[in-house]
Amino acid sequence: MKKVNRVAIVGGTHGNEFTGAFIVKKFEQFPNLIKRSSYETLTILGNPKAFYVGRRYIEKDLNRCFLQENLQNVTLASYEDIRAKEITKILKEDSQTKVDVIIDLHSTTANMGLSIILGNQHPFLLKLAAYLSAVNPLVNVCYTTPEKGSNFLRSLNELGFVIEVGAVAQGVLNADLFQKTEQLIHTILDYLEKHNQGDIPETNYPLTLYKSIGTVDYPRNENGEIQAMIHPDIQFRDYQPLNPGDPLFLTLDGKAIAYKGASTVYPIFINEAAYYEKGIAMLFTEKQIITDVGV
Repeated sequence: MKKVNRVAIVGGTHGNEFTGAFIVKKFEQFPNLIKRSSYETLTILGNPKAFYVGRRYIEKDLNRCFLQENLQNVTLASYEDIRAKEITKILKEDSQTKVDVIIDLHSTTANMGLSIILGNQHPFLLKLAAYLSAVNPLVNVCYTTPEKGSNFLRSLNELGFVIEVGAVAQGVLNADLFQKTEQLIHTILDYLEKHNQGDIPETNYPLTLYKSIGTVDYPRNENGEIQAMIHPDIQFRDYQPLNPGDPLFLTLDGKAIAYKGASTVYPIFINEAAYYEKGIAMLFTEKQIITDVGV
């Protein structure tokens, strides 16, 4: 793995996710906090207009605007499409600011704790994730859809990933999660510094990886109206096993709807507020243990 020369920390990709946005604001005010001797660190407030009005987005979800063909489409002129092109120029195209690593900060109303979301299984990312989960057992690591053809901001770089923290309400700052997120960022920056200095210990940490296998929508009627809510037995139980026959939803008249799958899954992003509009009640993952991740 080559030397890291430039790192980008992006917050406020969704304007009402205040944890990342205010961490970026803090780092802009106190830049020495993220200064390391072997590389440069940039900070970007992803969606300034949405942040200042406390909304997820102005016209469309910015974190769904980074599909390569859309970035090249000059007819796409929403605020978020324009902003995506601006961010891409900074992070990917401009030789003066092109970055090697992207850390995209997000928060969620689901009980995700401290989560690292990977869009690929690059060996360096797996090593970093294994290290982070080893030094902090509170860190969970997820692997979602492969980034090729992705429309997420993190997909602008092979070494792009998300820090997702929760549960925290939209448009709210939670001091505990703020501090834990900031500490995780410092741990990552220190790891990158050690990498550049050739000072990563030759230790093999096992990695527990929650691999996404699909999304689940709420039960709906023929008009698309939600007919059931998350069952209380699994609310706030992200990363916990869901077995065949376990209650999954609760209808408006109080009847349980069971999980009918054939195998145990591990739901994440359970009851995420922003996903109602996307038709997602939760993501199902399968739990994998990778034992040969050397760091």
